Amino acid sequence: MHIQLSYSNPVPLYRQIVDQIKEKILSGELPPGTPLPSIRQLAEEAMTSVITTKRAYSELENEGIIVTRPGLGSFVANFTYNDLGAIREESVNECISELISTARLVGISDEKLLDMVKEALKEETRRYERQ
Repeated sequence: MHIQLSYSNPVPLYRQIVDQIKEKILSGELPPGTPLPSIRQLAEEAMTSVITTKRAYSELENEGIIVTRPGLGSFVANFTYNDLGAIREESVNECISELISTARLVGISDEKLLDMVKEALKEETRRYERQ
């Protein structure tokens, strides 16, 4: 599994791992039941510590995204279609919360933020229609 970490990114390394694995699961690249690399193997591939990788796996397990079976390893949890939809919505809501926090931090009003989001949606729609 390819995980690319950026040491210049302010997002903690364990969170980058969580986000990338979650993205692979939500996109269908890693379907339910798929075995994940061992903590040591992923740490080696991602060039990070075992502690960082272990924290990422613990976070994913706490969120119900993966399951760990002693002696067997970690696997993508078995999701129903409804579960997957709820996880996708939760993931988007996390991004929206972060967006709102950032906007408030830099002094952007709610109205301006809404305008920016609407414009970004329009641009994305235009980009999608051109494909």
